[in-house]
Amino acid sequence: MTYWQALILAIVEGLTEFLPVSSTGHMIIASALMGIPATPFTKLYLVVIQLGAILSVLVVYWRRFFQSFDFYLKLLVAFLPVVVVGLTLKKYIDILLESVTTVGLMLLMGGVVLMFVDKWFPQESIEEGGSPVTTPGFRQAFVIGVFQCLAVVPGVSRSAATIIGGLTQKLTRKAAAEFAFFLAMPTMAAAAAKDLLDFYQDGGQLTSADVKLILFGNVIAFVVALLAIRLFIGFVTKFGFRAFGIYRIIVGGILLLMIGLGVDLQLL
Repeated sequence: MTYWQALILAIVEGLTEFLPVSSTGHMIIASALMGIPATPFTKLYLVVIQLGAILSVLVVYWRRFFQSFDFYLKLLVAFLPVVVVGLTLKKYIDILLESVTTVGLMLLMGGVVLMFVDKWFPQESIEEGGSPVTTPGFRQAFVIGVFQCLAVVPGVSRSAATIIGGLTQKLTRKAAAEFAFFLAMPTMAAAAAKDLLDFYQDGGQLTSADVKLILFGNVIAFVVALLAIRLFIGFVTKFGFRAFGIYRIIVGGILLLMIGLGVDLQLL
């Protein structure tokens, strides 16, 4: 992987991490289009650079980290379901990370769902003074965590799954989105740590060049995500999710069409 390829993947990650369009799916597509082989290091890079994007949450919402201890307990409750699912299905998840076809299908299907989310959960039906923006109840947090488990399939979108989970629990769009941001931190940190451990246990070795590439990607993803996270909150609060549904349907449809026409995507 060259620095130019690492740069493009990091920009894609930063732009899409907090959007309901699947950052992992988009990086898999970008990797395929650039002809980057699905090596153990490539798979590791796609996961680890998400840490950079996630750290932008610390900068944007740093005051929220001084909330009550209950806030952290609720994050833990929401985090536990994906730990169980991730550890149980790790082998199958790694296989799916090589499948552009899976990404295309999930983008398309998820896009259809997002087309109707605003109708299913109209904001005017949520009473004022309802659930606090970042502190749903323990039961609500657990349900959101269960929804997050859907995102182990690349192309589903962790952000989309957790936000929709929040909406089912009567949270506002902003509340659901922001809780999804916070939940991303332990989730992605654990995913990166597990992938790094597996990489070494399988005999992998990171050279100094590999480490520099990973650090470079994390810095780029962090800077880009700082801009994207604020824009997303403003957009989704005002306009909802329909535009993201249309985008996903278009991208997923084009990708599946390319595959159907036999376009050479090396990660297929």
